[in-house]
Amino acid sequence: MKNLLIVLLLVSACKPTPIQYDIIFANGTIVDGLGNDGFVGDIAIKGDKIVKVSTEKINPDQADTVVDIRGKIISPGFIDSHAHIQTTIHQYPQPENFLRQGITTICASLHSGDQPYPIDKYAVSLKVAPNVAFFSGLNWTRKKVMGLENRPATLEELDSMKYYIEQSMKQGALGLSVGQIYVPGLYSSTEEIIALAKVAAKYTGIYVTHMRNEGSGLLSSIRETIRIAKEAKMPAQINHFKAAGVAQFGLASRGLEIIDSARNAGIDISLDVYPYTAANTYSYILFPTWALDGGTAELAKRLKDEKLRKRIEADMKEIIMKDETGEDLSRIQFNSIPADTTFNGKTLQDYVKAKGYKNNLAGGIQAIIDLELMGGFLAIYHEMDEQDVINILKYPYSMIETDGDLVNPQKSIFPHPRSYGSFPRVIARYVRELKALKLEEAIKKMTSMPANQIKQYNRGRIREGAYADIIVFDPDKIQDKATYTDSKKYSEGIEQMLINGKFVLKDAKLTGNTPGVWIRNEQAAK
Repeated sequence: MKNLLIVLLLVSACKPTPIQYDIIFANGTIVDGLGNDGFVGDIAIKGDKIVKVSTEKINPDQADTVVDIRGKIISPGFIDSHAHIQTTIHQYPQPENFLRQGITTICASLHSGDQPYPIDKYAVSLKVAPNVAFFSGLNWTRKKVMGLENRPATLEELDSMKYYIEQSMKQGALGLSVGQIYVPGLYSSTEEIIALAKVAAKYTGIYVTHMRNEGSGLLSSIRETIRIAKEAKMPAQINHFKAAGVAQFGLASRGLEIIDSARNAGIDISLDVYPYTAANTYSYILFPTWALDGGTAELAKRLKDEKLRKRIEADMKEIIMKDETGEDLSRIQFNSIPADTTFNGKTLQDYVKAKGYKNNLAGGIQAIIDLELMGGFLAIYHEMDEQDVINILKYPYSMIETDGDLVNPQKSIFPHPRSYGSFPRVIARYVRELKALKLEEAIKKMTSMPANQIKQYNRGRIREGAYADIIVFDPDKIQDKATYTDSKKYSEGIEQMLINGKFVLKDAKLTGNTPGVWIRNEQAAK
């Protein structure tokens, strides 16, 4: 009997520890995404969920894979509140410029571009690395119903627009996204937008806006957004909040005060920001809206009329001086100029000098007009003040975005560095270098805040039961590398990335896995 007992004890001692977890991250500094102070601990993953978070050692024998991350930060993956992926993400199953920023979820809150339709048919077809979310777009909807006409919608047309927005919401859109500075959204009245927003509100949608004016009309545009949110009875989010134009430096703080006032009155308004002092958009925003009615062909006709041309030029001068880059032509830098791709990355000043225009604002306006008639251009506009950017980043209800594009580095387009560097730049410059934000605060703005905004309460945080969208980085080494003159540079420092429990980056190398899911509006889809 004694010998049998010894044998049983020996067998028991040799019995392997049962595997309970797929992955353990050990000894990392856990920043939970909720704003709490970081703490050293272990995290265990099973399937697509976080199943254990502990300040005590988790037995490494209980996991298939153990990653020792001593001295590193482990946090929720970053959520990009606004990027331009809505109809092309299927072409980029591994969108490296986003993934290397630590982004695990991308929201396609479109402004000027088209939306997939039906959304659900497109979304379920995707096999991509990041999670993705889609919105119903005002500009796509208005163009589908009314083309590019500058006039109020008839009742019949308004009903048609409501139909498309309702269908998009039923298909799983997270809300209504509008581009009020872009054709044809800029032709929509406040009342028209309220009527359409009410449709999205019925399906628990949020209202996301590129406001009508981010320059001299910033404050009135904020008030318009507040009115829309109030009357439609829905949360509102201002994309890439800024005070644009050299004449507006310092105005952001006044705008934030107005938002605070609305919040104190019970209106749910938040905003997002990219950490750069330059915008990136189309050339036609430099033209008066009336001149764009009917598109480029009608603009060309108006420019042949001497009286109208002078009026257009005068209005353009006012726009550039009040809302954009001022007299300095070097502040407009081309991303993509189809008429002459040799100027991609160069400035309007470079162009006018090379092409024989006068090197002043009048000559710049002539060049802009000629380029618009040859297909226009996409440009970086150096038009913001860094102190405004800092004040917006520090605002308690601001989140982070890229406003970025899916990028193929082999193509000739010269992208804005935000497409490659927004999220690491917040940590590298505004946390580590300038100490404008604490790390935990910055990560909260990148994780739980945008997750809550889209009602994803099991993402954007490290806690037991949450989805395993996780990144690991060295806080001293994470760094954006893209600049305005050399923008096709991936960010560095993201060492590990899980999306829904699967490695997408392992030891800083892409794995090729595509575990991303479509984040849909489940309430609307019922």
